Amino acid sequence: MPGVPGQEELVVGEATEQRVRIADVAREAGVSKAAVSFAFNQPDRLSAGTAARIRDVADRMGYRPHPVARMLSAGQTSTIGILSPQALGAVFANPFFALFAEGVASVTEERGFGLLFISPFHGSLATALDRATVDGVVAIGLDERHPELDALRRGGLPTVVVDAPAWPGHRAILVDDEGGAREAASHLLGLGHREVLVLAVQPAIDESGDQGVSGRRLAGYRAAFEAAGLSLPGSAVVDAPATIEGGESAFLQAWTSGARPSAVMCMSDAAAAGVLAGARRLGVRVPEELSIVGFDDLPLTRFTDPPLTTVHQPVRRKGEAAARMLLEALRRPSGDDQDHTLVLETRLMVRRSTAAPSGDRCQEVVVAR
Repeated sequence: MPGVPGQEELVVGEATEQRVRIADVAREAGVSKAAVSFAFNQPDRLSAGTAARIRDVADRMGYRPHPVARMLSAGQTSTIGILSPQALGAVFANPFFALFAEGVASVTEERGFGLLFISPFHGSLATALDRATVDGVVAIGLDERHPELDALRRGGLPTVVVDAPAWPGHRAILVDDEGGAREAASHLLGLGHREVLVLAVQPAIDESGDQGVSGRRLAGYRAAFEAAGLSLPGSAVVDAPATIEGGESAFLQAWTSGARPSAVMCMSDAAAAGVLAGARRLGVRVPEELSIVGFDDLPLTRFTDPPLTTVHQPVRRKGEAAARMLLEALRRPSGDDQDHTLVLETRLMVRRSTAAPSGDRCQEVVVAR
């Protein structure tokens, strides 16, 4: 959007008559309104001395450019959005997002950009995005089957996709979900576990070939079972929100329905912490009677009782990388390297929430690696 000198005198409502206007500053400084605009938005168009003198006059008079008008004049908002298909309540209940957003914010603040969370508005992500005053977005958790994906693509806003394949003309960041999940399942199989329950992150897993986060992790679990000559039945997979409450509720419901797993594989650490809480309520000892593996390696996993075995993914670094990718796209919107995917490694962190199953439930399994 081209700069419009003088546009900063736009004000809102009843504040118009009380606000120091750009014309007042121009008259006091003996310059044009355009020069005042340049001093705040394009200071390189003035000499350093003139720009500094205008800003000094403005400070003395208490003048501040109206933020909306300044955005119009500068042609940018200096704000990027984190776009999620989940409601904000669910986002903030998941400690993963706090760590991811911390990584994004550490980069944006250093570069002078603000941060805005964008979630569905009246059930519509496209509507929420239309109302968001941002220069670009980090879109997390939008898989290829999302019903509004085409509308978001057509919007033309610079976008970095996280935890999903790159869209045409955009960049993407993934972790090795399948490899990390396979390592987690191989660990449990190597200990002798066969009766396993999987708590999948929402949305629900089905047989339609979902290649989102849940689909990739489920594929990793199944690959480990197949390598051991076993199968992971669909009945062993249940959905659980990526929250402590969601994990506890899903585990207790499965237990009430008759499930007696010797191990639980969770697609999020928050859900795994919920399983720990549920086991405690039932009087089930971890890991003596139940082993639990999470995914993410959030800080909380070191302080659970017992500390949680989990798959580490660099959550904060993923946020940092997404922010850097987006800011680079904003600097070079027509670059030839827009289609770029970065895949970050995962690794298993073995702690004290896993052990060999006790008694006659222990069976030796040779897992191909």
